[in-house]
Amino acid sequence: MTRDELARLLDHSVLKPEASERDVMAGAEAVREWRIGYYCVQPCWVAAAARALAGSSARVVAVVGFPHGCERSVVKAAEARLAVADGAAELDMVLNLGALKSGDAAAVGTDIAAVVNAAPGVPVKVILETGALNDDEKRLACRLTREGGATFVKTSTGFHASGGATIADVRLLRAEVGPGFGVKASGGIRSLADAMAMLEAGASRLGTSASVAILSALQ
Repeated sequence: MTRDELARLLDHSVLKPEASERDVMAGAEAVREWRIGYYCVQPCWVAAAARALAGSSARVVAVVGFPHGCERSVVKAAEARLAVADGAAELDMVLNLGALKSGDAAAVGTDIAAVVNAAPGVPVKVILETGALNDDEKRLACRLTREGGATFVKTSTGFHASGGATIADVRLLRAEVGPGFGVKASGGIRSLADAMAMLEAGASRLGTSASVAILSALQ
């Protein structure tokens, strides 16, 4: 894999709540310089990121219901609409973990569909927070993601105490959603070795704040 090929699979992320405008602009500059495919930011920075990357091939990704997923579905849907209006080309939403843990599949499915329907034609990734789920819950979340009309499952926010992406979880998600569906590994991917291991396990996209370090290591 070449550096450019790997760069196109990266969602460079600047998501810390304390990230300043300078941090967001520095992230956009790195995305442009390294020809990274996607730039994932908090909702309040979507418009600024879109302006900074205008004329490039990079696509801005907005998080929705981040990082806990506990907002009401109507709020997530409104957040999705606003993000798209500001220039987001993709959305990464956190599913309702409490509803999933309660066995309320209908509520989880409705929540996902609300965001998908609020942004027609915009790819939606559903963050499962796999470290907080058992394997049966992960499989159920994958099924609900597909049924809700989303296009990706994503392992983690990177902000939950349960940890980030693991090889085992990426393999499980890939096996569950099949070969034609998106799997984004995110959380704790900091080195080229991490990135390649996740891709080998079945990830089709990588979320990381260490994009420059990862790409710098690939000769």
